Amino acid sequence: MPRNEIKNLQDIPNVGKAIENDLILLGIKKPIELIGKDPYQMYSDLCNSTGIQHDPCVIDIFISVVKYMEGGPPRKWWEFTNERKKKMGDN
Repeated sequence: MPRNEIKNLQDIPNVGKAIENDLILLGIKKPIELIGKDPYQMYSDLCNSTGIQHDPCVIDIFISVVKYMEGGPPRKWWEFTNERKKKMGDN
């Protein structure tokens, strides 16, 4: 299915009800709105808006959904863990 035809957030790989709720909290209601988003900023905004320091794996999920909506292949969210750790200096 072309990315622009995906209508529901839960139709994106790695998005279940909890992540869907997080995305909605961030103001993202349609999958297409993920294109061009910064997953690290999304995570920071989520933590700030909820007042909770979420598990960093949420960043991996955000990376996976943004890259998927930008045309990348469907991948498991944990395949992005090393990318996050490298970018954040977490070895």
